[in-house]
Amino acid sequence: MPAAMVVALSAGLLTAVAPAAHAAAGASLPFSSVEAESATTTGTRIGPDYTQGTVASEASGRQAVRLNSGQRVEFTVPRASNAVNVSYNVPDGQTGSLNVYVNGTKLAKTLPVTSKYSYIDTGWIAGAKTHHFFDNARMLLGQSVQPGDKVAFESTGTQVTVDVADFEQVDGAATQPAGSVSVISKGADPSGNGDSTQAFRDAVAAAQGGVVWIPPGDYRLTSSLGGVQNVTLQGAGSWYSTVHTSRFIDQSSSSGSVHIKDFAVLGEVTERVDSNPDNFVNGSLGPNSSVSGMWIQHMKVGLWLMGNNDNLVVENNRILDTTADGLNLNGNAHGVRVRNNFLRNQGDDSLAMWSLNGADSNSSFENNTISQPNLANGIAIYGGTDIAVRNNLVSDTNALGSGIAISNQKFLDPFSPLSGTITVAGNTLVRTGAINPNWNHPMGALRVDSYDSAINATVNITDTTITDSPYSAFEFVSGGGHGYPVSGVNISGATVRNTGTVVVQAETQGSAKFSNVQASGVGAAGIYNCPYPAGSGPFAVNDGGGNSGWSSTWSDCSTWPQPGQGNTDPDPGRNLAKGRPATATGSQDVYTPGKAVDGDVNSYWESANNAFPQSLTVDLGSTQAVRRLVLKLPPSSAWGARTQTVTVLGSTDGSAYSTVAGSTGYRFDPATGNTATVALPATTNLRYLRLTVTANTGWPAGQFSEVEAYLTS
Repeated sequence: MPAAMVVALSAGLLTAVAPAAHAAAGASLPFSSVEAESATTTGTRIGPDYTQGTVASEASGRQAVRLNSGQRVEFTVPRASNAVNVSYNVPDGQTGSLNVYVNGTKLAKTLPVTSKYSYIDTGWIAGAKTHHFFDNARMLLGQSVQPGDKVAFESTGTQVTVDVADFEQVDGAATQPAGSVSVISKGADPSGNGDSTQAFRDAVAAAQGGVVWIPPGDYRLTSSLGGVQNVTLQGAGSWYSTVHTSRFIDQSSSSGSVHIKDFAVLGEVTERVDSNPDNFVNGSLGPNSSVSGMWIQHMKVGLWLMGNNDNLVVENNRILDTTADGLNLNGNAHGVRVRNNFLRNQGDDSLAMWSLNGADSNSSFENNTISQPNLANGIAIYGGTDIAVRNNLVSDTNALGSGIAISNQKFLDPFSPLSGTITVAGNTLVRTGAINPNWNHPMGALRVDSYDSAINATVNITDTTITDSPYSAFEFVSGGGHGYPVSGVNISGATVRNTGTVVVQAETQGSAKFSNVQASGVGAAGIYNCPYPAGSGPFAVNDGGGNSGWSSTWSDCSTWPQPGQGNTDPDPGRNLAKGRPATATGSQDVYTPGKAVDGDVNSYWESANNAFPQSLTVDLGSTQAVRRLVLKLPPSSAWGARTQTVTVLGSTDGSAYSTVAGSTGYRFDPATGNTATVALPATTNLRYLRLTVTANTGWPAGQFSEVEAYLTS
């Protein structure tokens, strides 16, 4: 892609758009991505949803398409292609396949899908829920397709939720470099049946100062490589040469000049065990090394880098479906450049610098595209000196994470806090930031965090674009709760569009200067300025001029602004109950209250059986003029028609409830969608919505798959 173009996420397609005044954001990618929700489908679109623990919340764009057996989603091909990669989800414990059609003709081969690498539990991480719902599967189509052609995927039995399809024109396999040592010449088995570990070791030993050649094929390694130095490991291309191992290189030191390029390493990591080195690279490649053109998938971490990695270059790689970080510079990294990589579906920070045992310095993350980190930040800088984060595109962060975090959170000692100049320039953040379940309040799209110590470095944040953040744009916080100050922060040239709550979320003492920060579609107020602990000191929002669209201040520090609260609602037609906290007088087995507000009509709450009356209560977050409820059961015909007797009650404080709509029998019939609509009086104002069920002709319990609340009648 020309340098004058910007990679951006638009509705349904990863596209090139005209640049702003600063350089391009994101990686120059060899593929174009098309969102399933923008494709033609006979399935069901799910989302948008920002609720932790739901499938849609981890999807690109927070939307996807769910296919039951025989249903399909058909994509219009955006570019000449001969290969496709699909991001998908299947229910836990299931495997299956997708039929593939090109312009209506079914291909002989199918695309396998599995939950094997999904549904990760990390109970030792506070605030974590089961996560990592999606996985990626790729295939060569065996033919070329052109822009406008149709490629469809059809479920063959297993329910499959399709998120996005990446279309790519893959070049032919490269040929063996002259003078290189082929792993096959040392006994490697390209069928993947035999153990090729010793053959790889022998080839590395024989090729010192030269090239180890990995021809097209599948190679199985049963243990990691060590002692790798002064050598190039090169494949025929990441679609042709594939190494199957969960631990590729594991070494604490190297003299360096290690160059790894142009093949795939696919692991078998199905859980996260932090004590295990289940990483593509664990430790050191040594100075003046490089990693390029790699496809890295199903590892715990792509690159966990310790020791001497000075002047390392990591570029033009794909890192997918890791259960923890994509890449972590774990201290003492000097002069490292991580650029033009694509990362999707990380179970922790996608890219991180952590200055443990020594400061990372003079290193940078530049022009990377990051999508769907599902338990932490897109990019995180934990300490370090003279660090740069430039021209990255980050989208769809989930729980416990911001798009970019600049932080003094140390985790362990010895730790080197932020110092020198931290440059954060030209980044684009789309739908980033999330509710932190530990704090029970939002994390901003871009967070500056004096977690364990005051921030005294110069932090220059320039030319940032923040779009559709579900909560705030810029957050200043001392995440450890100590109220350490944040200072030395300068924000200039920012564009903020459609932020859910506020532009500035200040929760600790300190100051920041804002210049030419322009906001539109602000959900609640311009500024939330409530430092914690109370009385610790003020946070000064210093006006450098040229700011617009965010001058108002949230007035009540005892409450958190909710998206759309305070100013004109950006989406008056939205479902107020979706994703909100829900409780009940009782639940049956796994059919918990949250299932009634998760945006998935196929999941449901069921009360304790044979114990009427039973109640479900939803906290809308603030008092709302609700005029209409839509009550749903799963639409499947397996749910026979029934009548539930329901009373609607409301409260503004969660203690005193009054009847809003008296006891009425509501008919649910799959022939008409299994839904019932409840009109509420024009005087209704409530924060807490309670539905009390006293009878159900279809089952001895209260049952709702979705409870939806609307401002419109």
